[in-house]
Amino acid sequence: MGHELGRLEDLPQDYRDDLKALNLVPLWPSLRAVLPPGTPTRATQAIHWPYATLKPLLLKAGELTPIEKAERRVLVLANPGHGLENMKASPAMYLGMQLLLPGEWAPSHRHTPNAVRMIVEGEGAYTTVDGEKCPMSRGDLILTPTGLWHEHGHDGTDPVVWLDVLDLPLVYYMEASYHINGTRQTVKQGSGDRAWTRAGVVPTQVFNRSDKRYPMLRYPWVDTRAALVNMADNEPDLDCVQVTYVNPETGTDAENILGFYALMLKPGQTLTLPARSPSQVFHLIEGGVDVGTCGKSFALVEADTCCAPGYEPVTLTNRSADQAAFVFIADESPLHRKLGVYETR
Repeated sequence: MGHELGRLEDLPQDYRDDLKALNLVPLWPSLRAVLPPGTPTRATQAIHWPYATLKPLLLKAGELTPIEKAERRVLVLANPGHGLENMKASPAMYLGMQLLLPGEWAPSHRHTPNAVRMIVEGEGAYTTVDGEKCPMSRGDLILTPTGLWHEHGHDGTDPVVWLDVLDLPLVYYMEASYHINGTRQTVKQGSGDRAWTRAGVVPTQVFNRSDKRYPMLRYPWVDTRAALVNMADNEPDLDCVQVTYVNPETGTDAENILGFYALMLKPGQTLTLPARSPSQVFHLIEGGVDVGTCGKSFALVEADTCCAPGYEPVTLTNRSADQAAFVFIADESPLHRKLGVYETR
């Protein structure tokens, strides 16, 4: 129905005062705002965070604030559509660029939000998650799921930077966000990225499958990149060369709320992703890519990050005619599917 609904100011002031006194609100004046026709109202803006402009400020933070005063030295990539003070990239995604300097140790803690680390640059740092020491190299994806102890250390000689992606906005909105500090972890032998290293086979000691909720915590870029290149070589007519980071035991998404993917664009390729309900974040690992969405265009170079709201198509163009480009993508698909609102238009 297209008729106008009654407005709040149409109601007598004494009636409105009576409602307010009893903590009551009439629905009809705000009905179209919370249930708009056809497409949701979105605060998320299409925005680009160039790493070249961000990095000097992050390094300056390293000079200004010692790790003991920061615990986690991070510059938050905030979407202005949500208000910078809310520290959101999208309704369910928080992004932060984190810096760890040589010799530093970010102490052990655990928290309710799920997190991943996409390594941007540097060598010699590591994250220990639930006793598993995960080395950090560019393009690696490291999980720190809800409730697992994790800490960061650096034995190298140069700064290490990574992109944090958390479902913090959602968990905070649910009034379920908190952390607990811990002590330095004891490192265990073995690592999931070596045990679960080939598609189609999983460890089964004496026919028993792993009971770990998150059996694989580090997804090395060298393996992910090789998988994408092999796909492109094996199926040269394939338009979209993309992989999803999954739990190797179950095949489900690597974490519960956010989805993570790696995409390869062939030399000179333009790929249009359909309008889908979840917001998306794009982080360029290798190459040069133009991202078009919402009437805006962002020229991404390596280590750049951008965000696109849901319900909008996104066009990706590899600017190189000779080299492939590789993109890391995070989105809210697992959450949307669990809620039953996932949609492709």
